Amino acid sequence: MTPLQRAEQAVLGAVLLDPGQLAHLGWLAPEHFDRPVHRALFTALRKLHTGGHRALTTQGPVPLSWVTDAVTEASRHVRGLTAPYAHILASACPRPGNAPVYGRMVLEGAIHRTVAQHAVRLHQAARADALQGQVEGALHRADILAGVLGDLAQGWGTEPRPVPATSPPSPARKSPVRSEAAEDERFLLAVLADRPKAMDEVMSWLRPDDFTGPAHGQLYRCLGALHHRGEPVDRLTLLWEAQRRGLLADGTLTTEDLAAICDDVGAGDAAWLGERVLRSSITRTAAASADEVRALAENEALSPGRLINHALHALGPLDEVRARWQSATGRSPTAASGSTPAPAGPPAERTHAALARSTPKPLPRAGTPPGPVAAPAATRPSARGHH
Repeated sequence: MTPLQRAEQAVLGAVLLDPGQLAHLGWLAPEHFDRPVHRALFTALRKLHTGGHRALTTQGPVPLSWVTDAVTEASRHVRGLTAPYAHILASACPRPGNAPVYGRMVLEGAIHRTVAQHAVRLHQAARADALQGQVEGALHRADILAGVLGDLAQGWGTEPRPVPATSPPSPARKSPVRSEAAEDERFLLAVLADRPKAMDEVMSWLRPDDFTGPAHGQLYRCLGALHHRGEPVDRLTLLWEAQRRGLLADGTLTTEDLAAICDDVGAGDAAWLGERVLRSSITRTAAASADEVRALAENEALSPGRLINHALHALGPLDEVRARWQSATGRSPTAASGSTPAPAGPPAERTHAALARSTPKPLPRAGTPPGPVAAPAATRPSARGHH
């Protein structure tokens, strides 16, 4: 059993043993639990609490009806829940008074799980767009992921800001590439080699990194350098520029490859071809960003604040290529319409509860009679910048 599963059991067991703990868990939602049976039981407990179950006003031991009624209510929506399992949950709780801390553990797991799920959806949308030669689905999913990260940051009580990971993960999956992408790139390079002035149509928004392979990207860089210096462009000048950059020595380009491109038919629309190359770059970048975000989410050592900020940074390359796509096509930026609504409840309450810690009580001043000490959640300083 994982620590997260134990935390889910502990928070439920705390509420079963002490119904009053629900008053300190208003920021915790049923969907934060991973197991369906736990979601159903937490929903039932909240319903009984809202309905004013007699266990809330009973002095002394918690009546057995609190457990049986919760199990009965939850069993209407999920299978496999039994009264003995409720007693197992109760025994899994070390201390009912630590329910907010156990709930924070559950919330941490939910944040990791949510980010991973949306990263998978972004990767799937990027693959679908790559096959169809589109970009709208991937960009829409990226907007949704960015909105979710912002909402999670608000719920956790941290300021969302892109922060690079100290050791960025290395996704193993290969980014999707359209089968026609290399052909589009060769055709575009042939057009630019045949009509150098066509560089003016693409050079402001198309970059060497947008090409699928280093050979095509470096050849585009050579074309751009010759164009920038105002030098003539032909097979020999391109070959010379490639040699000066060491591309022939390291095997990035060969004389035959360059000759094949220069001998190709150069009749075509450079802007149209450039947009196709950039479209393929968007889907590859979206898939790479999705893989990096998923790898971050699967790193259980990352705190929610660091996970959110590292994930926002991982989306940065996609934002950059999207801006160039909008410049090339004249399309205005789209809002993050997929943002999920923030959880219900006062933001301050959610922040304090989510960041609850086992804080030692301050010692009373000399001459001051002992009295009740404010709860740590109420006196905790602002969580801005917390990771």
